[in-house]
Amino acid sequence: MSSVAARVVRFCFALVVLLLVGGIGWTILSLPKEWNGLSDRVAVTLGETGVRNPVTAVLLNFRGYDTLLEIGVLLLAALAVRSGAADRGQTEASPFEPPGPVLTGLLRLVAPLIVLVAGYLLWLGGHAPGGAFQAGAVLASLVVLVRLCDPRLLPRVPDWLERLLLSLGLFVFISVGLAVMAFHDVLLQYPAGQAKWLILTIEATCTVSIAAVLAALFAGGRIVSSDSAEPSIQTEKGP
Repeated sequence: MSSVAARVVRFCFALVVLLLVGGIGWTILSLPKEWNGLSDRVAVTLGETGVRNPVTAVLLNFRGYDTLLEIGVLLLAALAVRSGAADRGQTEASPFEPPGPVLTGLLRLVAPLIVLVAGYLLWLGGHAPGGAFQAGAVLASLVVLVRLCDPRLLPRVPDWLERLLLSLGLFVFISVGLAVMAFHDVLLQYPAGQAKWLILTIEATCTVSIAAVLAALFAGGRIVSSDSAEPSIQTEKGP
Protein backbone atom coordinates (compact mmCIF):
# COMPACT_ATOMS: atom_id res chain seq x y z
CA MET A 1 0.00 0.00 0.00
CA SER A 2 1.40 3.38 -1.03
CA SER A 3 1.85 6.23 1.42
CA VAL A 4 -1.04 8.17 -0.14
CA ALA A 5 -3.42 5.22 0.22
CA ALA A 6 -2.29 4.66 3.80
CA ARG A 7 -3.00 8.30 4.65
CA VAL A 8 -6.45 8.03 3.06
CA VAL A 9 -7.24 4.92 5.10
CA ARG A 10 -6.05 6.57 8.32
CA PHE A 11 -8.10 9.68 7.55
CA CYS A 12 -11.26 7.63 6.89
CA PHE A 13 -10.73 5.66 10.06
CA ALA A 14 -10.23 8.84 12.10
CA LEU A 15 -13.34 10.36 10.54
CA VAL A 16 -15.45 7.32 11.46
CA VAL A 17 -14.14 7.39 15.03
CA LEU A 18 -14.82 11.12 15.27
CA LEU A 19 -18.38 10.70 14.00
CA LEU A 20 -18.98 7.84 16.40
CA VAL A 21 -17.65 9.76 19.41
CA GLY A 22 -19.59 12.85 18.36
CA GLY A 23 -22.81 10.87 17.99
CA ILE A 24 -22.41 9.27 21.41
CA GLY A 25 -21.61 12.64 22.98
CA TRP A 26 -24.61 14.32 21.34
CA THR A 27 -26.87 11.49 22.55
CA ILE A 28 -25.62 11.86 26.12
CA LEU A 29 -26.00 15.63 26.12
CA SER A 30 -29.53 15.41 24.67
CA LEU A 31 -30.80 13.11 27.43
CA PRO A 32 -33.36 14.74 29.76
CA LYS A 33 -32.02 15.88 33.11
CA GLU A 34 -34.67 14.01 35.04
CA TRP A 35 -35.88 10.70 33.67
CA ASN A 36 -37.15 7.71 35.62
CA GLY A 37 -36.79 5.34 32.69
CA LEU A 38 -39.37 2.60 32.40
CA SER A 39 -39.55 1.84 36.12
CA ASP A 40 -43.02 3.33 36.51
CA ARG A 41 -44.39 1.39 33.55
CA VAL A 42 -42.80 -1.83 34.82
CA ALA A 43 -44.34 -1.28 38.25
CA VAL A 44 -47.80 -0.81 36.75
CA THR A 45 -47.68 -4.02 34.68
CA LEU A 46 -45.66 -6.11 37.15
CA GLY A 47 -48.73 -8.08 38.23
CA GLU A 48 -49.18 -9.44 34.70
CA THR A 49 -45.65 -10.83 34.40
CA GLY A 50 -46.01 -13.81 36.75
CA VAL A 51 -43.16 -12.63 39.02
CA ARG A 52 -42.78 -9.97 41.68
CA ASN A 53 -39.19 -8.98 41.01
CA PRO A 54 -39.01 -6.17 38.41
CA VAL A 55 -35.54 -7.28 37.25
CA THR A 56 -36.75 -10.81 36.51
CA ALA A 57 -39.86 -9.37 34.84
CA VAL A 58 -37.71 -7.28 32.51
CA LEU A 59 -35.22 -10.05 31.73
CA LEU A 60 -37.69 -12.86 31.04
CA ASN A 61 -40.89 -11.07 30.09
CA PHE A 62 -40.55 -7.53 28.80
CA ARG A 63 -37.06 -8.11 27.39
CA GLY A 64 -37.22 -11.83 26.78
CA TYR A 65 -35.72 -11.53 23.29
CA ASP A 66 -32.51 -10.06 24.68
CA THR A 67 -32.14 -12.75 27.35
CA LEU A 68 -32.77 -15.45 24.74
CA LEU A 69 -29.93 -14.06 22.64
CA GLU A 70 -27.67 -13.90 25.71
CA ILE A 71 -28.20 -17.61 26.34
CA GLY A 72 -27.40 -18.24 22.69
CA VAL A 73 -24.18 -16.21 22.95
CA LEU A 74 -23.08 -18.27 25.96
CA LEU A 75 -23.70 -21.46 24.01
CA LEU A 76 -21.72 -20.15 21.04
CA ALA A 77 -18.83 -19.26 23.35
CA ALA A 78 -18.78 -22.78 24.78
CA LEU A 79 -18.92 -24.31 21.30
CA ALA A 80 -16.08 -22.08 20.12
CA VAL A 81 -13.85 -23.09 23.03
CA ARG A 82 -14.86 -26.71 22.55
CA SER A 83 -13.94 -26.60 18.86
CA GLY A 84 -10.60 -25.00 19.65
CA ALA A 85 -9.85 -27.70 22.20
CA ALA A 86 -10.75 -30.41 19.68
CA ASP A 87 -8.40 -28.87 17.12
CA ARG A 88 -5.54 -28.85 19.60
CA GLY A 89 -6.13 -32.50 20.42
CA GLN A 90 -5.73 -34.28 23.72
CA THR A 91 -2.98 -33.05 25.96
CA GLU A 92 -1.05 -35.06 28.47
CA ALA A 93 -2.54 -35.39 31.91
CA SER A 94 -1.13 -32.93 34.37
CA PRO A 95 0.51 -34.21 37.54
CA PHE A 96 -2.00 -34.70 40.32
CA GLU A 97 -1.49 -35.09 44.00
CA PRO A 98 -4.45 -36.51 45.99
CA PRO A 99 -5.85 -34.03 48.52
CA GLY A 100 -5.61 -34.59 52.25
CA PRO A 101 -8.52 -35.80 54.41
CA VAL A 102 -9.26 -32.27 55.66
CA LEU A 103 -9.72 -30.83 52.18
CA THR A 104 -11.73 -33.87 51.05
CA GLY A 105 -14.00 -33.63 54.09
CA LEU A 106 -14.48 -29.90 53.59
CA LEU A 107 -15.35 -30.45 49.94
CA ARG A 108 -17.96 -33.07 50.82
CA LEU A 109 -19.43 -30.65 53.35
CA VAL A 110 -19.50 -27.62 51.08
CA ALA A 111 -20.80 -29.34 47.93
CA PRO A 112 -24.40 -29.89 49.16
CA LEU A 113 -24.49 -26.33 50.50
CA ILE A 114 -23.49 -24.93 47.11
CA VAL A 115 -26.27 -26.90 45.41
CA LEU A 116 -28.73 -25.66 48.05
CA VAL A 117 -27.64 -22.03 47.56
CA ALA A 118 -27.98 -22.38 43.78
CA GLY A 119 -31.51 -23.74 44.14
CA TYR A 120 -32.38 -20.95 46.58
CA LEU A 121 -31.10 -18.26 44.23
CA LEU A 122 -33.11 -19.79 41.39
CA TRP A 123 -36.35 -19.73 43.37
CA LEU A 124 -35.56 -16.32 44.89
CA GLY A 125 -35.38 -14.70 41.46
CA GLY A 126 -39.17 -14.64 41.21
CA HIS A 127 -39.58 -12.04 43.96
CA ALA A 128 -36.09 -10.80 44.93
CA PRO A 129 -32.59 -10.38 43.44
CA GLY A 130 -31.47 -13.75 42.09
CA GLY A 131 -32.31 -15.94 39.13
CA ALA A 132 -30.80 -18.24 36.56
CA PHE A 133 -27.54 -16.41 35.94
CA GLN A 134 -26.65 -16.16 39.62
CA ALA A 135 -27.72 -19.74 40.33
CA GLY A 136 -25.83 -21.04 37.30
CA ALA A 137 -22.65 -19.23 38.34
CA VAL A 138 -22.85 -20.68 41.87
CA LEU A 139 -23.51 -24.17 40.52
CA ALA A 140 -20.58 -23.87 38.12
CA SER A 141 -18.35 -22.89 41.03
CA LEU A 142 -18.96 -26.35 42.50
CA VAL A 143 -17.53 -28.02 39.38
CA VAL A 144 -14.57 -25.64 39.42
CA LEU A 145 -13.96 -26.33 43.12
CA VAL A 146 -14.06 -30.10 42.62
CA ARG A 147 -11.69 -29.89 39.64
CA LEU A 148 -9.23 -27.86 41.67
CA CYS A 149 -9.43 -30.09 44.75
CA ASP A 150 -10.02 -33.65 43.55
CA PRO A 151 -11.07 -34.08 39.88
CA ARG A 152 -11.48 -37.83 40.46
CA LEU A 153 -14.79 -37.04 42.20
CA LEU A 154 -16.28 -35.77 38.94
CA PRO A 155 -18.18 -38.43 36.98
CA ARG A 156 -17.29 -39.00 33.36
CA VAL A 157 -19.87 -37.15 31.27
CA PRO A 158 -20.78 -38.69 27.89
CA ASP A 159 -20.42 -36.39 24.92
CA TRP A 160 -24.14 -36.47 24.08
CA LEU A 161 -25.10 -35.60 27.66
CA GLU A 162 -22.65 -32.72 27.74
CA ARG A 163 -24.10 -31.31 24.52
CA LEU A 164 -27.59 -31.67 25.97
CA LEU A 165 -26.62 -29.79 29.13
CA LEU A 166 -25.03 -27.00 27.12
CA SER A 167 -28.02 -26.49 24.82
CA LEU A 168 -30.88 -27.36 27.20
CA GLY A 169 -31.59 -23.78 28.30
CA LEU A 170 -31.67 -22.34 24.80
CA PHE A 171 -33.78 -25.24 23.50
CA VAL A 172 -36.39 -24.91 26.26
CA PHE A 173 -36.40 -21.11 25.94
CA ILE A 174 -37.13 -21.30 22.20
CA SER A 175 -39.64 -24.14 22.66
CA VAL A 176 -41.63 -22.21 25.26
CA GLY A 177 -41.60 -19.11 23.07
CA LEU A 178 -42.86 -21.02 20.02
CA ALA A 179 -45.50 -22.88 22.05
CA VAL A 180 -46.82 -19.61 23.45
CA MET A 181 -46.70 -18.06 20.00
CA ALA A 182 -48.92 -20.85 18.65
CA PHE A 183 -51.75 -19.68 20.93
CA HIS A 184 -51.12 -15.94 21.26
CA ASP A 185 -49.43 -15.07 17.93
CA VAL A 186 -46.63 -13.29 19.82
CA LEU A 187 -43.28 -14.83 20.71
CA LEU A 188 -42.64 -15.07 24.47
CA GLN A 189 -45.96 -13.46 25.45
CA TYR A 190 -46.86 -15.71 28.36
CA PRO A 191 -50.48 -16.31 29.39
CA ALA A 192 -51.29 -14.52 32.65
CA GLY A 193 -52.15 -17.68 34.57
CA GLN A 194 -49.14 -19.67 33.34
CA ALA A 195 -46.43 -17.01 33.22
CA LYS A 196 -44.95 -17.89 36.63
CA TRP A 197 -44.39 -21.57 35.86
CA LEU A 198 -43.22 -20.97 32.32
CA ILE A 199 -40.64 -18.46 33.55
CA LEU A 200 -39.57 -20.85 36.32
CA THR A 201 -39.13 -23.64 33.76
CA ILE A 202 -37.00 -21.41 31.57
CA GLU A 203 -34.92 -20.25 34.52
CA ALA A 204 -34.37 -23.80 35.82
CA THR A 205 -33.14 -25.13 32.49
CA CYS A 206 -31.07 -22.01 31.84
CA THR A 207 -29.43 -22.48 35.25
CA VAL A 208 -28.26 -25.94 34.20
CA SER A 209 -26.98 -24.68 30.84
CA ILE A 210 -25.24 -21.64 32.31
CA ALA A 211 -23.50 -23.82 34.88
CA ALA A 212 -22.46 -26.28 32.15
CA VAL A 213 -21.17 -23.47 29.91
CA LEU A 214 -19.14 -21.83 32.66
CA ALA A 215 -17.71 -25.18 33.76
CA ALA A 216 -16.81 -26.04 30.17
CA LEU A 217 -15.14 -22.67 29.65
CA PHE A 218 -13.08 -23.16 32.79
CA ALA A 219 -12.09 -26.69 31.74
CA GLY A 220 -11.09 -25.59 28.25
CA GLY A 221 -14.06 -26.89 26.29
CA ARG A 222 -15.24 -29.98 28.17
CA ILE A 223 -17.12 -30.11 31.47
CA VAL A 224 -15.09 -33.15 32.49
CA SER A 225 -11.98 -33.63 30.40
CA SER A 226 -10.06 -36.84 30.11
CA ASP A 227 -7.27 -35.67 32.38
CA SER A 228 -9.73 -34.84 35.16
CA ALA A 229 -11.55 -38.14 34.96
CA GLU A 230 -8.37 -40.20 35.16
CA PRO A 231 -5.66 -37.94 36.58
CA SER A 232 -2.12 -39.13 36.78
CA ILE A 233 -0.75 -39.31 40.32
CA GLN A 234 2.58 -37.65 40.76
CA THR A 235 5.05 -39.82 42.59
CA GLU A 236 8.53 -39.09 43.74
CA LYS A 237 11.25 -40.87 41.89
CA GLY A 238 14.22 -42.33 43.64
CA PRO A 239 17.73 -41.12 43.02
